[in-house]
Amino acid sequence: MPAEFEPHDACWMLWPERRDNWRARAQPAQRAFTAVAGAIARFEPVSVGASAQQYATARAALPAAVRVVELSSDDAWMRDVGPSFVVNAAGALRGVHWRFNAWGGLYRDFRRDRQVAHKVLELAGCERYCAPLINEGGAIHVDGQGTVLVTEQCLLKRNPSLSRVQLERLLKRYLGASCVIWLGEGVIDDETSGHIDNLACFARPGEVCLTWSDDRHDPQHRVSQDAWERLMAARDARGRRLVVHRLPSPGPLYMTRREARGVVANRAIRALRAGQRLAGSYVNFYLANGAVILPLLDASTDGAARQVLRRVFPRRRIVGLPAREILLGGGDLHCITQQQPRRGPGRRTGSE
Repeated sequence: MPAEFEPHDACWMLWPERRDNWRARAQPAQRAFTAVAGAIARFEPVSVGASAQQYATARAALPAAVRVVELSSDDAWMRDVGPSFVVNAAGALRGVHWRFNAWGGLYRDFRRDRQVAHKVLELAGCERYCAPLINEGGAIHVDGQGTVLVTEQCLLKRNPSLSRVQLERLLKRYLGASCVIWLGEGVIDDETSGHIDNLACFARPGEVCLTWSDDRHDPQHRVSQDAWERLMAARDARGRRLVVHRLPSPGPLYMTRREARGVVANRAIRALRAGQRLAGSYVNFYLANGAVILPLLDASTDGAARQVLRRVFPRRRIVGLPAREILLGGGDLHCITQQQPRRGPGRRTGSE
């Protein structure tokens, strides 16, 4: 599996419409998704899947440069329901279709989400590998050189019948990897049960961005400290020690009464309540070709996060976008996107 910082041929997204997850008939979320798609489209082609009922709305809202395809889903988290793309030595592109169970049962009906990866691969003209484990794209992060980052909280909970050794064997087989680095828990109150892409990600081979809190009274401090210690003790697939860049945690952020009232409660098991802590993280950015698409979450920490990323990615443009509406739905910019790596023998490997 190529790293996200390697060149892309495309980015895939889905259009939000679910009223029991997105407030105010999903209109604020649709505006936020439109801004994200438009920003990424400045750097690489973007395709957005929309239901038949929402196709005209999506087409009218999204920039002309963004392709809209009719593609039904149960919600809009392409990172998790879409495929994880892999390439072979000749540069041929294929996709891994993970088993999906709605993040351990956050929604009762997820039959359409289970078909998204297959449909995307058909549209992309790619063959498919069906992996025999429950997993989501947000639960893995790779360096493109054989190293995979995961959390115990997520993968062990998703697959209680599989041991750590069995999970490592499957991850290595389907991602073409040779080294799995296990962190412990994910970001506090992350309803995905600890997705790695909210906690830590590869910036380039041998370098990791980590969500960090200096506040010892915040439970996130303990989680990030544990992750830091594990990363410092780890070696990647090529035997390197890791350099870790700390990104400040926003907030803590909480859902307001007005925001909670704006969601129609009918089909969802997911509980939305005023005062609920939101799992905000600046690590949940998207690496487009030549750019970092950064979620703006808290005016008091947005600038510090941007400064860190400028140092980490000196040759990329940092594009900040308001992301609270996406966060209210349970994820952020990385969660709603999925990169399609560049195919062909000329694909660069391990570059920024």
